[in-house]
Amino acid sequence: MNTENVKGFKDYTGVEALKRAEVRKIIEGTFEKYGFEPAETPIVEYEEFVKGENEKDEAVSDIFKLQDKGKRNLALRYEFTFQLKRIMNNMKLPYKRFQIGPVFRDEPVSQDRFRQFTQCDADVIGSTIKDEAEILSVACEVMERLGIKGTIKINNRKLMNEILEEQKIKSAEDVMREIDKLEKIGEAAVKKNLKKYKAEKILDIIKKPESYFKKYKTYKEIEELKKYCAIFGVKVEFSPSLIRGLSYYNGNVFEAQGIGGGSYMFNGIQCTGISFGLDRVSLLSNIKINKEKYLVISLDKDKDAVKLAKKLRDKGEIVGLFYGKPSKALEYANSYCFNRAVFVGEKEIKSGKFKVKDMDSGKEKSLDFSA
Repeated sequence: MNTENVKGFKDYTGVEALKRAEVRKIIEGTFEKYGFEPAETPIVEYEEFVKGENEKDEAVSDIFKLQDKGKRNLALRYEFTFQLKRIMNNMKLPYKRFQIGPVFRDEPVSQDRFRQFTQCDADVIGSTIKDEAEILSVACEVMERLGIKGTIKINNRKLMNEILEEQKIKSAEDVMREIDKLEKIGEAAVKKNLKKYKAEKILDIIKKPESYFKKYKTYKEIEELKKYCAIFGVKVEFSPSLIRGLSYYNGNVFEAQGIGGGSYMFNGIQCTGISFGLDRVSLLSNIKINKEKYLVISLDKDKDAVKLAKKLRDKGEIVGLFYGKPSKALEYANSYCFNRAVFVGEKEIKSGKFKVKDMDSGKEKSLDFSA
């Protein structure tokens, strides 16, 4: 039996799993602080619903397809946003929801790109540019708390459409899809791809300074977003090469380190959202796991060790139990990042004081846990 991971799928254990859990907790806590409420949706949906009207989008073309016993064509979700088309119905607006969980894409695998990954999304259904600024405030706060340095870049899809129209460039969606590949495949390759649309000159336009774009009508949306970002204390940078790959975006779009989002319209209602890739954000984050963890070690005094563990847990401490030799116990404590080892033997029970070893410094001291 082959027990190896399927290509593009990964196990997370130990310190890596602990860090991911902490990052997730910080993101979730920030979403809640800004008034977003949780939602859960199925991993499996009907294939036609997953595809929607955006079949040409790279992410949609990479969906995992499957069938159930009833021969129904199904697919794994590739993101959370399209599922809002269903759960937004009959919600009082604005509806602010967040969701964290796995999504799936059958795409090429690289060192930091997998076929199952965890997204952390927050969306406002029934949004304005003010909500976009607040969502960028969420992104800014999460980055700050995780120690991630980077600039939040913004652009506007309508602005890009206006520029393409002025230049009499047709196939706007196809052209924007190519521009979106700039970081991935480089300028030379994108320029070559744009030739078939006679749109190579767009690359020169998007290199121009920001002042050049002020002549366009829809640049006003960039200015308005910047104005409200300033009120929230969020720094953003205009980046005309930023497109975002999904064609349902219809207004301002934004991107930072492992973070992306923008505004879109579902069921005739304007919406905006942001998504944190937990895998990428965890790699970039600079947080330390400083949880106090006790390992209670029974020296042939199991009943008393259990009592002490219960007492510590009742106080809210993280506690593990170990039955066996002290040397093995300390090895175990190091393996699973317990930073306090408490020995429970006859001597400790009689005195009511327990020897506690600091696993980081190696120092020992006696403590009274009777209170």
